[in-house]
This record gives sequence, structure tokens and C-alpha cells, in this order.
Amino acid sequence: MDKTNDILRWLLTTLVIWKVVLLAVAAYAIQVIPFKASFPYWETLLAPNGHPLYWSWGNFDGVHYLTIAKAGYIAQFTQAFFPLFPLLMRYLAQLSGSLMSAGLIITHGFWIISFWLFYKLIRIDRGEATARRSVIYLLLFPTAFFFTAIYSESLFLALVLGTFYAARRRKWWLAGLLGAVASATRVFGIFLLPALLVEWYEGRGKKAVYTPLELVSAVLPIVLIASGLFLYMYYLKKTFDDPLMFLTSQPAFGAQRSADKLILLYQVFWRYAKMISTVNPNSLLFLTIVEEAVSGAVFLLLSIIAFKKVRVSYALFGALSYIAPTLTGTFSSFPRYALILFPCFMVLGMVKNRRFQRLWWLISVILLAVNTALFVRGYWVA
Repeated sequence: MDKTNDILRWLLTTLVIWKVVLLAVAAYAIQVIPFKASFPYWETLLAPNGHPLYWSWGNFDGVHYLTIAKAGYIAQFTQAFFPLFPLLMRYLAQLSGSLMSAGLIITHGFWIISFWLFYKLIRIDRGEATARRSVIYLLLFPTAFFFTAIYSESLFLALVLGTFYAARRRKWWLAGLLGAVASATRVFGIFLLPALLVEWYEGRGKKAVYTPLELVSAVLPIVLIASGLFLYMYYLKKTFDDPLMFLTSQPAFGAQRSADKLILLYQVFWRYAKMISTVNPNSLLFLTIVEEAVSGAVFLLLSIIAFKKVRVSYALFGALSYIAPTLTGTFSSFPRYALILFPCFMVLGMVKNRRFQRLWWLISVILLAVNTALFVRGYWVA
């Protein structure tokens, strides 16, 4: 019990320090960087909430979540955003008094839960040192500020990690339920289904032959994971006559995304090589393109290594979550999507080379500060 309290104390202290520093960075940015009105509805959904140090965490996708929470899918193309997070915001707002406060309460609460579960999941197979390093790698990642913005990152990661943790404890119905909720939060949640089937298969014990009824009973909780996605697809079909509207809406958000054809990974890298060679290196766009390309390359390598270093079920979920967004032809937003690739951060946590750690953390901290400052002032980051 004392050990658990010590770990929890360390984790909470680390998270609080991180949050205070990020608030200081944001406060400074608000003083020195002019606001860029680069996304719609900020003046009606965000600005009325008071000081920009408060409402700036709802920039960009935050306004879409606020719109859905307030009035449902009335705005065109907002069907790209899955319903669970805005529904939670709507219900909690009845107690908190505003959708903005509800969104921030949810993200901060699940931010803490997700990092606690991340630590506990690693500790099942690895030592405390690896668990702590992995937490630091994730916390200092250049886009980690999204965990406490009005985005679904912290909620989704908590559900994913909770699903795997329940599966590791062989609580399959709980794992299936959490997975179903995850697939109603982000489309990547559906990748928990094949990952948990692998986890079940590897941990099935000595019994290798099942009757059909036994097999159905064993995997039924895992198949439940698909229900969250299917329910949302049913809603889209019934309301908009397009069950895949979460996909067909993607091109509306720019970055030359494709929804009608699959684009292979080598083509995406080739596209970024051409952009890096042609875009003005002194522009913010160049910084964004480089971050996207580098994160795409680094996490491809980490995803491959994960199959040798972590459980196959973890690595499979990470690999599928890596590949899926690239099939639209871009790494746009990938520095943010990388936050859910927890197996990759586990791999990083296993690296014991101090020089590598310090260099990675130094670069991460600098980019985290820069990205946070840009985000709160209305500049696109991920």
C-alpha cells in the first residue's frame, strides 16, 4: 500500500508540475503572440468564456466538440468526430455550468487516469524504472498538451489502456465493455478487437481445442468491442443515410486527405519529401511538415520494434493505429495521433542510454513549449 501511495504521489506531482509549466508557457504566449483566427466559431463558442488562458484549450477541433455537445451534428462534416466525448460534455455541463468547463474537467480527469493506467500496464511486465521513463516520454512528447485540451485524446487513451489492463487481468467482459466505449470515442477503438483476440489466444492456457459454443462464449466479450462503432454507424445511416460519414467527411478538413481511395505508406513519404524540398524553410508550415514527416518515420520504426519488445497484442493495436490515418494520404495530425501509440512509448521507456534520453527529452520539451504556444494562439500544430 505504501508503495502504491508513493507511485501515485510521484505521478500526481509530475503531472501537476507539467501542467503548471504549460500554463506558464501559454500565458507568456498570449502576451507576446498575436491571435490568429484560423478556425471558425472561436468568437461565439470560445471568446465569451473569459480569458484566453482558459478558452484557448478549446481551439480548432475543440469548437467542433463544443458544437456537437451543444446542438448535435448540425454543422456540416462534424460527423467526423465520434459522439462519446461531446455526449459526456453535454451531461456534465448540467453540473459544471458550461460546456467549456465540462470539457476541461473530462480531459483533465481522464488525463490522470490514462497515465495511471499506463504506469500500471507497464508494471505488469516491466520494472518501475521502465514504467517511469515511459510515462516521462509520453508526458514530454511535443503534442502532449492535447491531453488537457478539449480533444478526445485523454479519454480515448484511458479507455484503450483500461481495455488492455482488464484483458491482462482476464476480466474479458470488462475489457469488451471498455473497448466498446473506446470504439464510440475514436474509430481507432475498433483495432482493440483484433488486438484482444490475439491477447486471448496467447493467454488461453493449456486448452487448445474448443467446441463451437465454448469458442463463441470465450470471444463474445471481445466481439462486443465493435458495438460502439456499429451503433454510431447505425445513427449516421438513419440520420444522414451514410453509415461511413465519419470517413467521407475527412477530406473537408484539408491536408489533401483522400476518402475514396487508399494511399500506400511509401507514397505518403514521397509526398512529404517533395513538400520539404519545396516549402519555404523559414515558414511555420515548414516546421509543421517536418514534424509530421519525422513523427511518421520515427513511429514507423518504433512500431516495428514494438513487435519484438512488447506484447504482440499491444504492438498490433499500435501498428493498426499507425497505418490507418496514413491511408488517407497524409501525416497531417499524426504528431497528435501518435499520442495513442502507447507501445511505442513503452519501447522508448526500455532505452537505458542516458545520452539518448537527455537528447530526446530536450528536443521534446522545446517542441512541446513551441507547439503549446502556437496552439493557444490559433496556429495549426496537429
